[in-house]
Amino acid sequence: MKLTQDQRDLLEGRYGEGAQLAMKIQVAIGESFGAERMVPITRAHVALSNQDADLWLAEKMVGLGAKCRVTPTVNPGFCLSYFKRIQKVSDEDYRMMERTEKAYRALGAQLSYNCTPYIDTNVPTFGEVCAFSESSATPFVNAVWGARSNREGANSALFAAITGYVPEYGLLFDENRRGTILVNVEAEMKNDYCYHILGMCGKKIGHGIPVFTGLPENISKEALRNLGAELNTSGAYDMYHIAGFTPEAPDLETAFGGKEPERVVTITDQDFEEVLEEISLKGNREIDFAMFGCPHFTLEECRHILSRIGDRKLKKDMWILTSSHVEQMAQRMGIYDALEAVGAHIVPDSCPDQPCWHFLKGKVGVTESPKCAYYPQRRDIHFVIRDLDTCIEAAVSGEVR
Repeated sequence: MKLTQDQRDLLEGRYGEGAQLAMKIQVAIGESFGAERMVPITRAHVALSNQDADLWLAEKMVGLGAKCRVTPTVNPGFCLSYFKRIQKVSDEDYRMMERTEKAYRALGAQLSYNCTPYIDTNVPTFGEVCAFSESSATPFVNAVWGARSNREGANSALFAAITGYVPEYGLLFDENRRGTILVNVEAEMKNDYCYHILGMCGKKIGHGIPVFTGLPENISKEALRNLGAELNTSGAYDMYHIAGFTPEAPDLETAFGGKEPERVVTITDQDFEEVLEEISLKGNREIDFAMFGCPHFTLEECRHILSRIGDRKLKKDMWILTSSHVEQMAQRMGIYDALEAVGAHIVPDSCPDQPCWHFLKGKVGVTESPKCAYYPQRRDIHFVIRDLDTCIEAAVSGEVR
C-alpha cells in the first residue's frame, strides 16, 4: 500500500505501541481487500460490547497507550446506574460493565452508549468518509445520509478511530455503491413496523445492493432505522437505495448507474405473513412483558406510546430502551414520569443482548422488532412480534392476539 508519512510513522511506532498495532491491522485489512492506500476519516462509531473478547481488546489497547484521534461514539452495554438502582444485575456483570466503561473512557471514546447515533448525536454529511460499526448504522449512514463507510467490525472501527484512517475499498468508491437488485414492494406499508418486516425479507432479496420501489413518498427516520436494522438481521447489507428518496437514487437509472439490475424481486403481503410466521412465537397468548428499542427508540416513539396508553394502567411491565439523550428529553417534557406512572420504564444506554435482563429468563415478551426478538433467545427470553400499537395493547391487557 502507498502510505503517507504520517501513516508510516504510525506503522513504525512513532505514536506508540497501541497506535502501531491499530495501524498494522488496518493495513492488513486493506491488503486483504486489495486497497492501494489509506484515507482519513472524520467520524467513527464503535459497536462496543462488554463481553470477554471486546473487553480484552479494549484493555489491551489501553495498556499499549492507545488514544483515539477521532472521537467515536459507542454502542450500549447496560446502564450501570439504572440497573444498580433496580437491583437486577449480578456483581460479576456489574464489574464487567464498569471495566468496559473505564477502558473506553481511557481510549478517548464518547460514552454515548447509543446504537442509533446516526439520528441525533453522530450524524455525517453527504460524502463524508466514516468508520461505522453497528448493524443498523452502516446502512443508514450510507443509504440515508449518503456518507461513506464500509461495514466495520467493532475492532476495525476502533482501530480507525485510533489511527484516523481506513483502507480505501468497497463502498468508498462510487462504482461499488450502485444498486444491483430491483425490489418492487407491493406489500402494504401502513406503518413503521412494516419496514422491520420488509428488512426481514433478506433471504428473498438475496446478496447485493437493493433498490426499493413502491414505498410511500414520505418515510420516517424510524422506518428507515427499522429497514436497515433488519436488512442486517436477515442478511448482510451495507447499503440500499429507495428510488426518488435516498440521495444517491433520484431515479432508477441513477441508482443502478445506467445498468440493468441483476435481478428483480417482488415483495408482497404474503411474503410478510411468511416471514412473521417464521420469526415470531404464535399469538393468542398471555405475555410477561413488552420490550421496545432495538435499535433505540426516539422521543417521538416514547410520546406515541404514552398517547396510546392514555389513562389506562399496564398489566405487564414495559421496557423502552433509548439513548440517554432521549431519556433526558423525556424527563424534561414529563413523558418519563407519565410513563412510569402507568408501568412503562424508559431505560437509557442499554441493549436487549445483555446479562442485565437475566430476570426475564424463561419469560415471553412482545416486541415490534425482529432484531430485539433475535438476540435474547440465547438467554432463553422469547418474543411474539407484532406492530407497535398491538404490542402496547398487549401490555395493557396482558395478552397478545
